[in-house]
Amino acid sequence: MTETVQMIHEDALPGHESKLEPKPEWQPRYKGSERLKGKVAIITGADSGIGRAVAALYAREGADIAIIYLLEDDDAAETKRIVEAEGRKAIAIRGDIGEKEFSDEIVRQTLDAFGRIDILVNNAGEQHPDEDITDISEEQLRRTFQTNIFGMFFLTQAARPHLKAGAAIVNCTSVTMYQGSKDLLDYSSTKGAITAFTRSLSENLVGDGIRVNAVAPGPIWTPLNPCGGAKPEKLEHFGESTPIGRPGQPKEVAPAFLFLACEDSSYMSGQVLHPNGGIIVNG
Repeated sequence: MTETVQMIHEDALPGHESKLEPKPEWQPRYKGSERLKGKVAIITGADSGIGRAVAALYAREGADIAIIYLLEDDDAAETKRIVEAEGRKAIAIRGDIGEKEFSDEIVRQTLDAFGRIDILVNNAGEQHPDEDITDISEEQLRRTFQTNIFGMFFLTQAARPHLKAGAAIVNCTSVTMYQGSKDLLDYSSTKGAITAFTRSLSENLVGDGIRVNAVAPGPIWTPLNPCGGAKPEKLEHFGESTPIGRPGQPKEVAPAFLFLACEDSSYMSGQVLHPNGGIIVNG
């Protein structure tokens, strides 16, 4: 077991959705309309949470899916089953997106299986709560940035030669980028970097017909928080501070990822959508 994976296990991250109660709601809420017919999507962190909901919705809309995950084989197998139940093809690829070589392997296996890449969803992330900046170890700081932003760079670099005009990249940032988070200093900092990456990458690629956008979820019920990403006292009232008064479900976030991946958003690039329970942010 590598040092990286050992650290994640000690924090119980990324966590098994299969063991979470209540279960996150990932199910698409309406019939598909072939908005992604014939497309191929790579989705990181697709074994659970938001990533699973996005994979399910993309499949319903006609896409084949490369499911990228770190450790949870059972969750990844379930997402693969969900995609295939929609009549689409899926492959599951296990590894650490913080390692550059793994990004090359993701692209190779996706091309071998499907022959093309049309959509890249950079969703995977990790967080570790700390009350004081001095509590954040150098190892944790490097690890959080490695997963949350370096991984996006590596995978985008690997996929870029295979993305043609009409392709879409959708990154997952966070409401913490806009509000800040006193207990998630390193995590919220990476989310700020992701938003800047999204806007800059859009400027870089839009001339080639490749759109880049992002989604900034608020508090969403996924394995991320209950499996070590938040303190127990926060979980007792998770999401209650939003104007809507509850946490969101993954299926309430997935449509934003669909909109940004399909032609419905053909005049949008460099933008961020905010499924966050009614929290008002600038940006």
